[in-house]
Amino acid sequence: MHEPIEERAKKVKSILVTLPKPENEKSPYFALAKKYNLKLDFRAFIHVEGVSAREFRKERTNLADFTAIIFTSRNAVDHFFRICEEMRYDVPSDLKYFCLSETIALYLQKYIQYRKRKIFFGKQTAQDLEDILKKHAKEKFLFPCSNVAGEETQNWLADNGYDFTPAVLFKTVVSDLSDLKEVFYDIIVFFSPSSVQSLFENFPDFEQNDTRLAAFGPSTHQAVLDRGLVLDIAAPTPEAPSMTMAIEQYVTQVVK
Repeated sequence: MHEPIEERAKKVKSILVTLPKPENEKSPYFALAKKYNLKLDFRAFIHVEGVSAREFRKERTNLADFTAIIFTSRNAVDHFFRICEEMRYDVPSDLKYFCLSETIALYLQKYIQYRKRKIFFGKQTAQDLEDILKKHAKEKFLFPCSNVAGEETQNWLADNGYDFTPAVLFKTVVSDLSDLKEVFYDIIVFFSPSSVQSLFENFPDFEQNDTRLAAFGPSTHQAVLDRGLVLDIAAPTPEAPSMTMAIEQYVTQVVK
């Protein structure tokens, strides 16, 4: 049986974030670590590997059949253009791009002349694009995704009758964490169910003990709880819309 939260609430000195280290030194994580004198490490518990053109051909998906494409992440953008290059496929200039967020849409500039293409974007979900998609309901959509793609967007597209084809262009793979075997952190921060899975694939006998666990998003919360673990820090919440804010609230509340 796990100890009550109040008995586990010891001062936080170290945090492991299960993501690659941010390239931007202005990341709020660095400010958090400096403000509270925390040892802060980043380590990707999962990583992405591209599907080869040879593997993709086995799916018998003809890129030329599609008039539009839906991007849900920058990984999807990268691997779509990578597979096109590997297959020597010239992306047509009239292809329409539908992106879940403006950030993803702007990322397209890495590969195409942004101003000369038909690009649409929402705030964060497919539903945000609903009004725009209705105007393009006759398009034949390609939906680049990973082997563990979230079903929410695909389900919404199917429920609303859109003609789309999922295309697995990259895979989420568990990273080797064997060098962390004897390393302890006060808080481990998760951002996906896959990262929780990675912890247990690397350390099948993992016991939480005094380690506090933080998780972002409902599916990640559930992945932690499904393992019989205590979820000490959950985000987002109305009071803490970001993970750094949730961690800061926790750090300031625990026993000094």
